[in-house]
Amino acid sequence: MTAGTKTLTLLRHAKSGWDDPALRDYDRGLNAKGKRAAALIGGHLRSVPEAFDHVVASPAVRVAETLEQVESGYGRTLAPQWDRRIYLASAVTLLDIVHETPADTTHLLLVGHNPGLEDLAMLLVPNSDEPLRVALEAKYPTATIAELSFDGAWADLAAGGARLTRFVRPRDLDPALGPDED
Repeated sequence: MTAGTKTLTLLRHAKSGWDDPALRDYDRGLNAKGKRAAALIGGHLRSVPEAFDHVVASPAVRVAETLEQVESGYGRTLAPQWDRRIYLASAVTLLDIVHETPADTTHLLLVGHNPGLEDLAMLLVPNSDEPLRVALEAKYPTATIAELSFDGAWADLAAGGARLTRFVRPRDLDPALGPDED
């Protein structure tokens, strides 16, 4: 198994619409604010020096639409591996998916839903009073990225084993995009 520093970026889908009450949760798409936020986060990710070499995402419509918008800002195709287990997954299930990451991957992007993503980040990053950890604990809004780093193999990542190196909410990039009720 490949050792060395690995980066796990967690992206919560952008703000979805609730305008069609007959639509299944799985089939809800993004609203206009969500589309703007996802494209803005994509532009922010363009500044990250290393590209994602593996992307795994929930196949829910709002996640697929989030990725389309992120790609437009990011300027690169992400080509996710769609995994139904991510839809409404617990932190434990998400960690299982992370453990399955190919050993030669250095930067994984995992795109999904709350509360699973937030719970996974809270599980992996030790409790502390560092500002990023405090922000994560307060709220993990839609279209937010949490970037975690750790040393070792994907299969060995365990509770408390990562460092939170970046936590960026859409409102950090454009105050008009937050906060709201999500």
